[in-house]
Amino acid sequence: MKKLISLLLVLAMALTLVACGSSEPAADAPAADAPAAEGVTTYDVGVAIYQYNDNFMTLYRQEIEAYFKTLETDTVKYNITMVDSKNDMAEQTNQIDTFITQGMDVIILNLVQTSSAEVLIDKVVAANIPLILINREPLGDNGDESYEGIINNPGVCYVGADARQSGTYQGEIVLALDNKGDINGDGVVKYIMVIGDPENPDAQYRTEFSIKALTDAGVAVEALVENVGNWDQTKGQEITAAALAQFGDEIEVVFCNNDGMALGAAAAIEAAGRKVGEDIYLLGVDALDECQEMVKAGTMTGTVLNDHIGQSHTAVDAAVAALNGEALQNYYWVDYVKVDAAYFG
Repeated sequence: MKKLISLLLVLAMALTLVACGSSEPAADAPAADAPAAEGVTTYDVGVAIYQYNDNFMTLYRQEIEAYFKTLETDTVKYNITMVDSKNDMAEQTNQIDTFITQGMDVIILNLVQTSSAEVLIDKVVAANIPLILINREPLGDNGDESYEGIINNPGVCYVGADARQSGTYQGEIVLALDNKGDINGDGVVKYIMVIGDPENPDAQYRTEFSIKALTDAGVAVEALVENVGNWDQTKGQEITAAALAQFGDEIEVVFCNNDGMALGAAAAIEAAGRKVGEDIYLLGVDALDECQEMVKAGTMTGTVLNDHIGQSHTAVDAAVAALNGEALQNYYWVDYVKVDAAYFG
């Protein structure tokens, strides 16, 4: 009898240990299909970039992802889906359609073509998804910030910098030179203009206002070449090399709508035996790290800081505000910064 009682007690203790073990597994035991954490909200964010193969937009898109990550908390997460539109409007349209089908909570869009803005805005607005347009500004009929797709839709905004300012700063860098860009002293600044995308307002404004800054100051100018480089470094080199071969020492200033093309122009200038700061001047926009080093070294006359950190953070902040149900402004502007020798003291 005593043996039977002892056996029953042993069995009871064993069953108790099993029960306790099942309710509190060891810390290193693998979890079996653990449910999603309670109280955590995950927002799906779709980001379409016009082209990954763009120096400035590479920095911009990387900062978007990094900044979203810093805003995450124990209760709020952001699931970022970023796509390369490969400078193809049809591709980008398909990507936006996919974002809508996937039910993105907010979309950040860097347009391939500003002329196609209305179609994409209408799609996103109809799906009741907040839309943050970045970097490439669709313009109103009067060429100003009155684009109906933005001002008529409270869930749509544009984040960018005023490209007129960047062009003006390029011209002012030249005006600050002792000879105001007139190297040969003949009273006329002869230049070439390497244009980004002629449909892009940034390219249009940088082209116009860089020269306007000179003429408004009473400086006579002559355009020797104005050619489209589509923001591409190789094209910038080709255009500048061809211009130097045709006009030689007549060229006094090379204006480029972005630093990528300016890097190409710098290679062509060096290959032609010209020396920036002595017998030719070179201007860009974006203030890429490499170009800032060139300005320091005197191998580039100046560039203009297109603040990818300020712009990307503002775009993300606007997206988060929309996710939180806050009202959006129509436009968010981030200033450019003039970068020349004086910038580095």
